[in-house]
Order: sequence, then C-alpha cells, then structure tokens
Amino acid sequence: MTDEGLFTAPAPTPTPGSGSLAANPTASAPLAVRMRPRTLEELVGQPQLRAEGSPLRQLIEGDRSLSLLLWGPPGTGKTTIASILSRQTDRRFVEISAVAAGVKEVRAAIDGARAELVGTGRETVLFVDEVHRFSKAQQDALLPGVENRWVTLVAATTENPFFSVISPLLSRSLLLRLDSLTDDDVGAVIDQALVDERGLGGELALDDDARDHLVRLAGGDARRSLTYLEAAAGAARSRNADRIDLETAETAVDQAAVRYDRQGDQHYDVTSAFIKSVRGSDADAALHYLARMMEAGEDPRFIARRLVILASEDIGLADPTALTTAVAAAQAVQLIGMPEARLNLAQATIALAVAPKSNAVTTAISAATADVQAGKIGPVPPHLRDAHYGGSKTIGHGAGYVYSHDAPYGVAEQQYAPDVVADAEYYRPTSLGAEAAIKERWERVRRLIRGR
Repeated sequence: MTDEGLFTAPAPTPTPGSGSLAANPTASAPLAVRMRPRTLEELVGQPQLRAEGSPLRQLIEGDRSLSLLLWGPPGTGKTTIASILSRQTDRRFVEISAVAAGVKEVRAAIDGARAELVGTGRETVLFVDEVHRFSKAQQDALLPGVENRWVTLVAATTENPFFSVISPLLSRSLLLRLDSLTDDDVGAVIDQALVDERGLGGELALDDDARDHLVRLAGGDARRSLTYLEAAAGAARSRNADRIDLETAETAVDQAAVRYDRQGDQHYDVTSAFIKSVRGSDADAALHYLARMMEAGEDPRFIARRLVILASEDIGLADPTALTTAVAAAQAVQLIGMPEARLNLAQATIALAVAPKSNAVTTAISAATADVQAGKIGPVPPHLRDAHYGGSKTIGHGAGYVYSHDAPYGVAEQQYAPDVVADAEYYRPTSLGAEAAIKERWERVRRLIRGR
C-alpha cells in the first residue's frame, strides 16, 4: 500500500483515510460526504443510468463485469456511483487518483487484481478518478487489466473523453454520460440533507428564498450545494437561530443573492432591458444585464436564443456577420456549457451591441405577412410555374421565362410576384452599415426587374 491515492479495501466499505471514497463515520465528516448516496435509489438525477436494465444496474445488481467511463460535470454523481459500487457489490475495491498515482501504482493495482482473481476468484473494481489527468503511458498501463478483465474499470472524467482518453481504452469501456443536475435535483439534495439523520437531522429550517439562493449558487453541483448548506447551517448555529434565512445564507457563502425570479417579473424585466440595451448599442448596459442573468442562473441557451433572434430582428443586413456570430455563440453554449460559455455570450453581446442597426428585415417580413393575411394571394405567374412534368408546357407553364444568368448583369426583366402584389416594396434597406451598399444595389436591381 502507498499513501498516494491507491488503496485496497474489502467490500462493502473502503478503509478510512485512503482516498476520495474513504469513509469518515464521525460527525466531523463534511456534509457532502455524510450525505453521499448509498444505493442507486438514493442517487439524485441521472434517470437514464438508474433505469431497469441499464449498464450501471447490470454492473451493480447483476454482478456483471463491465468497464465504465463516467463523463460529466463536477458534482453530478461520478464518485458517488463508484462509492455505491464499493458498497453494493461483492468485489474487492481499489481506488487510484490520477492526481497522485503513476504508472508504477497502476501496474501494482492491476497485478494485485490479477493475483486476487487467480488466487480466490474474487474480482476487483478499479476506480480511477480524473482519468483525463493520466498520461498516455499511464492509460496504456490500464489496458491489460481491462482487456483481460482482471479488473472492472470505473473511470471518471470531467473532460471530453474523445480528446482526453486514448482510443484503445475508450473502445474497451462503456461510456456513460452524466447530465448536469437540474435545480429541482439540487433542491431535493438540500431538502434531504435538512431532515436526514446523517445530515442536519431536522435541527434547522431553511427559508424558501435562502434555499433558492443555495440552489442557484450550486450551479447543478450537488456537492457544492451541500458545502454551502453546511456553511449556512454553521452561521445559523453561531447566531443561535433555529432557521437559515436569506441573510444568513448570503453571509455564509459570502455572495449576495441576485433578486431575479426566472418565472416572474424580474426575468422578463431584465431580459427586456438586456435586449433593448443591445438594440440601443449600449454594450456596457448590455453586459450588466447579461451578468445579472448569468449570476442568477438563467439558462444560457435562453440567452443565446435571444441573441440569435436579435441578430436578424435589429441588425439584419446592416452587419451580415451578426447572425453568424450569434449562432456561433449558441453552438458554443451547447458544446462547452457554463461557466466557460459566458465568454462566448459576452463576445456575442458586445459584437451585436456595437454593430450598426437595421430593422429592415423585420419590417419586410411583417409587411409581406400582413398582405398574405389580408388575402393578397394571387396565382403564381405562369412563366414561373413548374414545367418539369409531362404536359406542363402544353398548359403554358414556364412559357416566356427568362433565365436570369442569360440576362445582362444576371438580372432579367420579368414579373416574379403575383399580380395582386406586383408593385409591393417590402424590403426597404436603410443607409446604415453594410446595408447602405445593399440599398444602392437593391434599388438598381428592383428597377431592372420591373423595367422602370
């Protein structure tokens, strides 16, 4: 044995003081450790992993040898799943932390597992935390044990394994994706800790606004929510209080609550101010409201969607790159997630705020829609109708159509719109930004098309 992250312990309970899963049975253990789920039924969130017949259930309940790679954000249950495995299976359990262990420790763990399997027939679960920190050589050292099933590997990572885990190890393991916990999930974790004997045991009550504050600060991380709850409980006890109010929670975690109700007026007011600040070209004000939304835990996808809409609604062809920028930010939010994606949202917000503005796209589609809704829907001119099917030309379809590329300047003089709206002018470009050049060209083109 070494004291550098590697330990061997009999199931169901690891030896205390040996790694991240080591048990501390005393009340001095952190609340997040005391409240760690002991069974899959106690695990909050990840319903896809807890479903009947899922690979995780097969490994835990079916005594099946199956190497797993757990990928997900911090505080979503990766280490907890390993802990459940250590308690609920009859396998020997060994943990390696990629922060401290090297190739020597990996090979020692594999050799020990092989000896145990040959000598007693008992299988070994090898839990590798933060496997993305392993070098290629260290990951290579795991392959013989996984390939020959001398160990059941359970590896955890917060990084994309397709970039951080070698292909041979990835192909020999079943990849399980853990999702960020929802606010309801985190709230359930807090509620359980308040009443559970392993937690606060009903000693303190928690005000609703204080609960909302802790949930927001947790950011989908169950472990963080319990750390904050424990700090707030300590602050309440120091005040001889029997409940945790918002002021106590703010003091305990040293962060003021952002007054922002995602379902109420504040949500709509701040969102409205954000959009109007970008539209009004005030990048500083826009960033202020963006920060308020993000600090309050607003869904970043909602913010990204609003920017994509604004790029066409308020900028349009005055800066044709605005929509590209907004869409790229929305894709970045999906790919990267928070908190890093705040940089992408901030970049898009600034770019759209300082861009020249035009609502010509909005007024154009609104005017065209108004005519259609008013019943101005005439027949398609015969020369524009489909002439590709048999008999179409005998009824005049396509007759007289001028192929634009054969006309001077690539613009043919002919009628495109139905008679009822033949003279309509929906798109009226402004003289702002890049739309000024578009305005000049469009006016010339429209005159050529209409012969005047």
